Amino acid sequence: MKNTLQLPHGEIDFPVFLPDATRGVVRAVSASDLETLGTQALVMNTFHLMLKPGSSTVGVLGGLHQMSGWKRPIMTDSGGFQAYSLIRENPKQGSLTNKGLVFRPAGSQRKYQLTPEKAIQLQLSFGADVVVCLDDCTHVDDDPQTQAVAVDRTIAWAVRCRAEFDRLAHERGLDGITLPKLFAVVQGGGDTTQRRRCADALLEIGFDGYGYGGWPLDADYNLLEEMLGYVRELIPQEYPLHALGVGHPESVAACARMGYQMFDSALPTRDARRGRLYTFTSPEGLAGNWFRFQYIYDDDYIRDPKPISEFCDCEACTRFSRGYLNHLFKLHDHLFFRLATIHNLRFMRLLEDRMRAANG
Repeated sequence: MKNTLQLPHGEIDFPVFLPDATRGVVRAVSASDLETLGTQALVMNTFHLMLKPGSSTVGVLGGLHQMSGWKRPIMTDSGGFQAYSLIRENPKQGSLTNKGLVFRPAGSQRKYQLTPEKAIQLQLSFGADVVVCLDDCTHVDDDPQTQAVAVDRTIAWAVRCRAEFDRLAHERGLDGITLPKLFAVVQGGGDTTQRRRCADALLEIGFDGYGYGGWPLDADYNLLEEMLGYVRELIPQEYPLHALGVGHPESVAACARMGYQMFDSALPTRDARRGRLYTFTSPEGLAGNWFRFQYIYDDDYIRDPKPISEFCDCEACTRFSRGYLNHLFKLHDHLFFRLATIHNLRFMRLLEDRMRAANG
């Protein structure tokens, strides 16, 4: 199993959590804040970036790295999940065919088209270090026929993505250290037969890494551990495997034990802005009840002089008290959003170290 991944903008060590900078920014913090935290890489979203600020604007601003001030690796999600969600919630806003996705966002008069080729073209124009194939996402409980059709499309689109990636890489003279990695996504919902069929076909096409496709939680928001474990068994250990959308600390640790190396989610930063902070319960390890949530808006913290966590070295913990954070939250002050986000992302960075130690 690989312990590192060399990318055009640097090397990342596994396991790695990628904060979501969906629209080119991790809300409330700057690139320098993220560097101070030790963040290794970010994930940005092709779907949202093509809508705002738009691909031409990203290009004029020098690509995602220059635009955002972030000099380390960037992974760009294809946008398939977001387009799928949009169309699933309101079929009148778009359609999905073998050619790709056509959609009109709410309030927009313009129609957008996202094909496998367009997804690759956009991601390479953005300057991504890890490019993700467009895939047909399904819900875990969708019927067998729906899963089969989605797997058919995912495989066919992966072939087209591979061809377009190779064509553009050759055209632009990308090779060696300048060549981004291309990942494909294993779909199939809760159907093991379709998951295997998808994984086998994608492995035959050949990619640098793979992702677990589809929402990773069941209807009760429990981690789909059995299916996640099954997909890990399908992908040979020499390939990086990304648990797309997994960001709850317990879920990240569980997937790391299965052998997943990459994770991303907006959950830690969203929780931070809402006052739910992550804290370790001991100075090291992941045994027992190793972490807990701290709801900093609780009145119990109004006069609490202690830091958020004695086991954290972030700016929020080394300079400020729980009482002060409680005060900032109730003021709705922007400083709270920054400090809380810094804290939760530093927790995720320290969690990487603990998982690395636990997994040997």
